[in-house]
Amino acid sequence: MNQTIINTTEEYFLNMGPQHPSTHGVLRLMLKMDGEVVLEAVPDLGYLHRGFEKIAESRTYSQFLPFTDRLDYVASMANNQAYCMAVEKLLKAEVPPRAEYIRVIMAELNRIASHLVWFGPFAMDLGAITPFLYAFKSREMILDLFESACGQRLTYSYMKIGGVRWDLPEGFIEKTREFCRYFKGQLDDYETLVGGNIIFLERTRGVGALSKEDAIDYGCTGPVLRATGARHDKRKDEPYSVYNEFEFDIPVGKTGDTLDRYRVRLAEMSESLKIIEQALDKLPQGEISAKLPKLIKPEPGEAYTCIETPRGELGFYIVSDGTAKPYRMKIRSSSFSNLSVIPLLCRGLKVSDVVIVLGSIDIVLGDVDR
Repeated sequence: MNQTIINTTEEYFLNMGPQHPSTHGVLRLMLKMDGEVVLEAVPDLGYLHRGFEKIAESRTYSQFLPFTDRLDYVASMANNQAYCMAVEKLLKAEVPPRAEYIRVIMAELNRIASHLVWFGPFAMDLGAITPFLYAFKSREMILDLFESACGQRLTYSYMKIGGVRWDLPEGFIEKTREFCRYFKGQLDDYETLVGGNIIFLERTRGVGALSKEDAIDYGCTGPVLRATGARHDKRKDEPYSVYNEFEFDIPVGKTGDTLDRYRVRLAEMSESLKIIEQALDKLPQGEISAKLPKLIKPEPGEAYTCIETPRGELGFYIVSDGTAKPYRMKIRSSSFSNLSVIPLLCRGLKVSDVVIVLGSIDIVLGDVDR
């Protein structure tokens, strides 16, 4: 008797999340599957929405500053800086040179710490535990520096409108130089542990490739965009603060795949070390804050500032009506735009690859759900 075997598959939906470790928060991916192949991936947001942009309308300009720490809470210094720059633009306030240099040092230290929070868990997504321990050991050294400067290890509120709250504590410069010397060797170890691992290379090369044109169309910025070969960085293209006084390169990739996103971030940490060392060498003496009234009331008008955070471009658009509180505020987050490319990258991949691609984007849900 002849038997005919018919192989058929049935489409089904698979929920990934909303608690998935590589999301750095709460995100649900709705996956439309054909067997193990992803036909469609839809990010479901809103689990962390707190209405910060509306809250800003009922807080004074100074009172809103701690809320910026809770946006991209892995890179709070950058959030502080972007917001302060927007208000300073409204006030036409000039930040003292020493404060600008301190801001750059803190922002670049936070860039390294943020990339380490990405590097460790990303390696764990692929089954490697040792890189996670290496990364967090180095990150703890940066957090020790932050704690000595402002007493906090995650949400700092160190920068303030007009400058920074406190000058660098005694021993900070020497300890920072010591960290820079130590971390240069650590970067080599990371490349040996991960970048030279054949399993890592096979799992990431060619996976989740993004073209430069698609990255621009989706509004991607930061390492996600630069991995495609686009040499775009606000610190170089539209220098703010005192970045125009430093020599550093903008690492870029070629294919825009997961491996290139890894390589760009590792190279960026090395460039951040260059900036920090130059800033320490050139650090001027002087005031650490502009003289501003306790209750800030900018003239009616509007201002927009945009800076380069570890995840890309972060912008604050503020409308002033002349009172002590913003009339309107809009925040342009990098994570939101970068996350929007997930449906394009995941189409046709296996479920195991979705985890890797999502981790390589490096989103923070506090930056997405504002």
